[in-house]
Amino acid sequence: MPLRAFRIAYDGTDYHGFQRQPQPDVPTVEDAIFDACRALDVLERDADKPAGYAAAGRTDAGVSALAQTIALEAPDWLAPRALNAELPADIRAWAAADAPDGFHATHHASSREYTYYLYAPPAEDAAADPDREPIAPAVDDDRFRAACEALSGTHDVHNLTPDDHNTERSLTLATDRDGDYLVVTVSAGGFARELVRRLVSLARAIGTGESPLAKVDRVLEPDPLPGHEGIAPAPPEPLVLTDVRYPALSFEIDEVAAESARAVFDRRRIDRRTGARVAGRVADGMR
Repeated sequence: MPLRAFRIAYDGTDYHGFQRQPQPDVPTVEDAIFDACRALDVLERDADKPAGYAAAGRTDAGVSALAQTIALEAPDWLAPRALNAELPADIRAWAAADAPDGFHATHHASSREYTYYLYAPPAEDAAADPDREPIAPAVDDDRFRAACEALSGTHDVHNLTPDDHNTERSLTLATDRDGDYLVVTVSAGGFARELVRRLVSLARAIGTGESPLAKVDRVLEPDPLPGHEGIAPAPPEPLVLTDVRYPALSFEIDEVAAESARAVFDRRRIDRRTGARVAGRVADGMR
């Protein structure tokens, strides 16, 4: 059968990452996709994975995706809407493309993009309202952007990942202020484990004044950081895999599937806004 590539969006909150785990009782996005393929008779009951299968990359537990990409040998009728009929509501296929022979969703990606939504109130807001009880340390945007600029470029990021080999990366970090959030977009050909979350954690420490800008130079040195100077990863929930680029593919949006996906995520947006209102009322009631 021909190869087909699919764009997959998911809310990673309830999953132990994208990649299937050795423990059978650990829920992963990949397990859900394989279960859907079995239900559709695209994957044999005793098969390990679909023929020709590969994914663009792994995401950590709690990380979400807009443009995770998988490829597999698929019959013509396997449209995104067909996959969605068997997928859980928080995992949605929404676009597909015919792939050439030999295509590999991991190796043939030219670049990947992650976006991190960092809650980081501006430093000037804290200065204007010194009596406000801080939920998070105020961040100086100029210092934060300087850290992101210093981290952009080609570096050995061995001090920013638990990986112990193949740690050289060419990175581009961009930052935009959106109210109380700093939106950090990181692009690269590929990513080491926890890299984006540790980049954000380091930039945040510099933006709050906890660490000097010179900390970037120390982190990028060949020598390993001692344990007490290590960079812990930022929380996974604000991180989204927002793009994976393939020069050889032209994705076509399945409008029925995309509408289904939009409805799911719009509902989740409302639910979380409501949850934030409730938590805020409880917190405010004790002041």
